[in-house]
Amino acid sequence: MDKIQKYRLQAIMLASIIFIADQMVKSALIGPLQLKSRGVIHIISFFDLRWAENRGVSMGFLSAETEVQRWLLVGLTALIAIGVLVWIFKETLRSDMLALSLVLGGALGNIVDRAKYGYVVDYADLHFGEFRPFFIFNLADAAISIGVVILLLRAFFVNDKESSEDK
Repeated sequence: MDKIQKYRLQAIMLASIIFIADQMVKSALIGPLQLKSRGVIHIISFFDLRWAENRGVSMGFLSAETEVQRWLLVGLTALIAIGVLVWIFKETLRSDMLALSLVLGGALGNIVDRAKYGYVVDYADLHFGEFRPFFIFNLADAAISIGVVILLLRAFFVNDKESSEDK
């Protein structure tokens, strides 16, 4: 197995870990912890588990209120996930593959939610008093955001000569 194949395997494994971890956390929150019926579980002064049903994509954008809209959104996000997977297999930089795998694993977790429940299960509520720097989110959202930030930082701040050492 050459280096690029090894990196792709690592990327697929990381995407799988993100997806599985996301689904396990959501399963625990829905099942044993009964977060939906409890509404909120206070963890520490600045972090709660708070039930939220996100029927849109990022920040509620493209909200799917009907079954047709729901399945169109599932299809659209699945196409994006397929595009990310293709990108992983065309990419040669390990750092970009791993960043893309964060996006892929998170996207798959949210796609499964939307297909299964009709919405994405969000629960992580970071707050400082009444100030909330983020909307309520989940592990999948965090992975997607981190992956996108890594890709953007690399695109804007790392030149190709520096990144070729990563190959």
